[in-house]
Amino acid sequence: MDYPFLGKGQIEAPGFEADELKGFARTIAEIEWLLVILVLLYQIVQGRDDDSAGPIYLGIMIYAGFVIGFRYFNIYRNESRWKIAMETWAMLGFITWILFHSGRLESPLVNLYLLTIVTSALTLGKLITMLEMALVVACYVFLGYSSTDDSLFWLYNAGDFMSQLAPMLLVAYITTMLSADIRSALSRIKIISETDELTGIYNVRAFTSIANRTHKQSLRYRHPYAIVMIDSDNLKSVNDTYGHEAGNRLLKLTVTCAQQSLRETDVFARYGGDEFIALLPQTKPDGAYEVAERIRKLIAATPLDTQGKQVPTTVSVGVAYYPEHGEELAVIMNRADQALYNSKRAGRNHTTVSGDPAP
Repeated sequence: MDYPFLGKGQIEAPGFEADELKGFARTIAEIEWLLVILVLLYQIVQGRDDDSAGPIYLGIMIYAGFVIGFRYFNIYRNESRWKIAMETWAMLGFITWILFHSGRLESPLVNLYLLTIVTSALTLGKLITMLEMALVVACYVFLGYSSTDDSLFWLYNAGDFMSQLAPMLLVAYITTMLSADIRSALSRIKIISETDELTGIYNVRAFTSIANRTHKQSLRYRHPYAIVMIDSDNLKSVNDTYGHEAGNRLLKLTVTCAQQSLRETDVFARYGGDEFIALLPQTKPDGAYEVAERIRKLIAATPLDTQGKQVPTTVSVGVAYYPEHGEELAVIMNRADQALYNSKRAGRNHTTVSGDPAP
């Protein structure tokens, strides 16, 4: 689906980073505990009671403490990709410690490195995953160097060395590609679910979500904002006279004119039928009224070209402000809608502010 009218106040990015990271964070926590359990089961099943048992149990306790503190005690509160990266590095260090004390490269646990690689590939992208892979290679070199009396022994076994690393490189590459494809598909689904199919701007669902967030921020910091309701005055007559295709072009024309008067930070959506709504963050009453009037005048000066005729078109506009017209978003939207109704009742092609006498 193409969106030729994408522009100000419209969907330009996936916008679901926070939710995505929260989902990944839960999965990573499960992977971390799975890693602890696997190492603990290995130690119990092996029944080893030699000099390596103490360091292994110490590593388990330290890593488990890290997971508890880092994830459940909120030492690092905000979810971010850097937080996930730090967790994968801690995971890598823990695995290397366990391998060092359980047979090094001959340890049956050596494939635990795959957990780190898969976690990074799913969440951190190609660049960080390549860095993780370089760290794994460094750990392999360290473990191979330490496992023999001859410090250069691993150089003479480069074939075996690469045969162990090759599957991990393949897993890193494939998982990164799959993750990128999945993320792209999810982004596309997100855009489609929040976009009006005809005009390419936000739909009511997306607008409501953004407006609620803006309202909460305004309540906290006492920032003003405005709601502008816009309704086409002659969509029905255009549909009846020239057909629905002309009516659709009229709606698109309304969107184009409105966007030319909005800032990048403003949010513009199709509210339903021939009605549109704009959210103007951190906008004082005078500024909001000027924007509303600019939209109305530009649309009135831009006739619809259809069937060789220049069809005049106008809109009616209603405006309400926070905090002047209410402390709740729903109240402000209702006040703007009532102001729009007053503009219609006054003869259309008017801008009315909530509470003002009808023009």
